Amino acid sequence: MSRELVFYTNPWSRGRVARWMLEEVGQPYRTEILEYGTTMKAPEYLAINPMGKVPAIRHGDTVVTENAAICAYLADAFPEAGLAPPSGDPRRGSYYRWLFFAAGPFDSAVTGKALGVEVPPEKKVMVSYGCMNDVLNTLEVAVSCDAFLTGDQFTAADLFVGSMLGWTMGFGIIDKRPAFEAYVARCMTRPAAARAKEIDDALVPADRRPPAGS
Repeated sequence: MSRELVFYTNPWSRGRVARWMLEEVGQPYRTEILEYGTTMKAPEYLAINPMGKVPAIRHGDTVVTENAAICAYLADAFPEAGLAPPSGDPRRGSYYRWLFFAAGPFDSAVTGKALGVEVPPEKKVMVSYGCMNDVLNTLEVAVSCDAFLTGDQFTAADLFVGSMLGWTMGFGIIDKRPAFEAYVARCMTRPAAARAKEIDDALVPADRRPPAGS
């Protein structure tokens, strides 16, 4: 049975997170570039992801969507990359906690802020994140305790959380707190992060690329 690893993405998308993860695991993969509104909504891709969104991966007969799930799946599928605490390790709990905190409360909070959604104080018990300040304060403590979220080991959780923090600070959605900037800087020293960025930047049409040095 073929276990080919196929990556569905667009260089102007959150697929950049999955690209970084693929570069970290170091396994051969094939990239399928999809365009918004056309191939991303075509029947061929909807058979992979009925949401018509990227990223997605196909590993043999297994399809995985959603960046957090892709990161978790690849870390477990290729344990030799050392991107997750092994099963039974007490650090596994923190690893899952922060990976899904970023995918749940953090992502919901920053999306709401970007869209100008204001949750009335009396209604915050109804939303998963409560309020933005609670989310940011919680995450600030998490990234300040050790070099990485589970201690000294960089994991897929750091890749995902670091990507989310870097993206939201870059777009001005959240404040550039010193603890966040220092943590993202630690994550971005990874050679795989640089490779992934170079690959995706090269796939962006020349007329849409940012100025040199930006």
